[in-house]
Amino acid sequence: MFKLKKSKNVKSLINKHHCLGSWTYFKEGWEAKTDQLQLQSWETERRVVIVRRKISSNSLMALELESGQQQKSLAFVDGPEDMRLYEYSVLVTSLKDELVTLVQYYRDRADCENVFDEIKNQWGWGGFTTHDLKSCQFITRIIALVYNGWSLFVRLANPERHYEAITSRPLLLSSVGRLTKSGRQKQMVITSGHGKTMQVQAIYL
Repeated sequence: MFKLKKSKNVKSLINKHHCLGSWTYFKEGWEAKTDQLQLQSWETERRVVIVRRKISSNSLMALELESGQQQKSLAFVDGPEDMRLYEYSVLVTSLKDELVTLVQYYRDRADCENVFDEIKNQWGWGGFTTHDLKSCQFITRIIALVYNGWSLFVRLANPERHYEAITSRPLLLSSVGRLTKSGRQKQMVITSGHGKTMQVQAIYL
């Protein structure tokens, strides 16, 4: 199972189903339906899963502002239900499972791929290369150990969610610690320079 690029035929498929019914609700506002599609490079038709979610009004405003349109025109945007904007993904698969199960498969796969993407782009896993295989393996293991250690620390600080390095490192590493010794007692005072000081304090407590 993989996601297709929005080529001409894929866009035609999306347009075909945009105003048609028979969508199956998944969760968190996502809907899905299945169809058959044959691209030019394929010898036969394949099963595809069309997944969509309605874009929120805030996202619509951001998209319109990025496109250079004035915010004034947004205040009066109100069309029929079937004309509201959606974000679409089209997945191709050879599996015969039912629709909701297929969508969940892809979401689970995406969760796993996000971890590898985080290690590669935020921890430098893909930034060190050499012809010496042993050196590559050594630095790869070091990065994996550092990633695991930091992930455990952040998850212990906040068990409710996973923070990626791009947000957790500035949040939790922008603090200065001062150790004070008095007699047999030691006191550590940590001062955060982050804008979300109260959130950092709640995490460390």
